[in-house]
Amino acid sequence: MPSFVGPIKINSVGSGAVVQVGDCLYIAPKVATKTQAGSGGFNTGDFVMTNNAISFTNAFDPDVVDQTVAANN
Repeated sequence: MPSFVGPIKINSVGSGAVVQVGDCLYIAPKVATKTQAGSGGFNTGDFVMTNNAISFTNAFDPDVVDQTVAANN
C-alpha cells in the first residue's frame, strides 16, 4: 500500500543489514544474530531519556538454532 514517509535518519548500516522503505514482496537476510540487552538498551534518537529503576536481562537460550538462512545465499 503506497504511503508517505516522513524524514528518516540512518546513522549507519552494517554489512548484514537490510534497509527497506516502501513496498516489498520479499526480503532475504543473509545473516541472523541474537542480541540481549536490558531495559532501554536500544533506545535511539537525538534526545533520549530513560528511567529504569531495576533492569535484569535473562540471556538463557536453550535453542541450538533459532533461524537458518542457509537457503538465502
